[in-house]
Amino acid sequence: MAYVISDDCIACGTCIDECPVGAISEGDIYSIDPSVCTDCGTCAEACPTECISPA
Repeated sequence: MAYVISDDCIACGTCIDECPVGAISEGDIYSIDPSVCTDCGTCAEACPTECISPA
């Protein structure tokens, strides 16, 4: 199951550098490509706003 980013995302960029497979895309609110996400959770651990969670 892939992780998802909620509307609470502040687009700080912290999660981008943590994702080992490059599943996160930048934007006003970042998004995670579920077909690339390996469900490792490193992005959620790094997120300062705790807006990343399992889908």
